[in-house]
Amino acid sequence: MKLLSIAAAIAGIAVIAWLVAHFGPAAILAALSAVGWRAFLAICLIHLALIAVMGLAWRVLLPETSPWAPIWGRLVREAGAELLPFSQVGGYVLGARAASLFGIGATRAAASTIVDVTLEFFAEIAYVAMALLWLLHVRPGAGFALPAVSGLAFAALLAALFLVVQRRGFDRFDRFARMIGRGWAERTADGAAQLHAAIGSIYKRRLGLSANSLIHFACWIASGVEVWIALRVAGAPLSFATVLILEALLYAVRTAAFAVPLGVGVQEGAYVIVGASFGLSPELALALSLIKRARDLAIGLPALGALQAIESGRLWRRRALR
Repeated sequence: MKLLSIAAAIAGIAVIAWLVAHFGPAAILAALSAVGWRAFLAICLIHLALIAVMGLAWRVLLPETSPWAPIWGRLVREAGAELLPFSQVGGYVLGARAASLFGIGATRAAASTIVDVTLEFFAEIAYVAMALLWLLHVRPGAGFALPAVSGLAFAALLAALFLVVQRRGFDRFDRFARMIGRGWAERTADGAAQLHAAIGSIYKRRLGLSANSLIHFACWIASGVEVWIALRVAGAPLSFATVLILEALLYAVRTAAFAVPLGVGVQEGAYVIVGASFGLSPELALALSLIKRARDLAIGLPALGALQAIESGRLWRRRALR
C-alpha cells in the first residue's frame, strides 16, 4: 500500500510539472499575480474562520467541553490531512491527539472524531448532490455529469457502510482503527469497550448530530467564497452558483482519488478539465489550485509546528521527572 501511495504521489507530481510546462510558467505566474497578496490574505482568513466554525461543529458533539480544544484539534486535523504525506486518516489521528492534549479525554476525542468525520462526509455528499442537481438543471447535457453522479452514489454507499460498521460492526471497526492508527487508538482510548460506549453515547444526542451536520453543510457551501473572491479579483468573475458546482465537482474527484496522497496532480488536473467547462483558462485554473496549496501551507505549517513544540515540551517534562 505504501508503494502504491508513493507511486501515485510521483505520478501526481509529474502531472503538475507537465501541466505547468505545457501551459507556461509565465502565464501561471501572471494569473497568480492578478489575484495578489491581499486577496490571498483574505482567502486565508476566511479559511481560518471556517476551520473555527467546523471546530465548533465538533464541539456540539461534546457540549460540556471548552470550544478551544476542538477548534485547535480541527486546525491540526486540517493541517495533517492537507500537508503530511499520508492518507487523510493520519490527519484525523493528529487532530484527536491535539484535542486530547487540551482537556478532552483520549477516549472521547477519538470517539467524537469518528462521529464528526462521518457526519462531515454525509454533509459533503449532500453538498455535492445539491451542486450536481443544479448542474443538471443549467446544463442537462454536461458530459461529466453522469460519471459524477455515479461517483456520488458510490461515496454515499461507502458512507452508509461506514456508519453501519460504527453502530453494528464494532469488531471489524476495532481492526480498522488499529490498522489506521497503528495502535494509537488502542493505547489511548482505554480499550475498545470504552470507545464503543463513547461513540454510542454521542449518537444518542440527536439534536447535536443534527446541528453538527447542518453546520458542516453550511461550511461546505461557504468554502466556495474563497474561490469566488480569487476569480473576481483575477478578472474572471463567475456566479457563486457556478463556483459551487466547480468546487463540488473538484471535491468529488478528490474524494474518489483518496489513494493519491494530498490529491497531488488530481486537484490540478480536475481544475483544468472542469474549469474549462465554465470558461476558466488553464492558467487561471492551475493558479487557483496553487493558491489553495499555498493557503494550506500558510495555515498548516504553523499549526503542525505548534503541535510539535507542545509534544516536545511534554516529553522533556516527563524526562525531567524521572
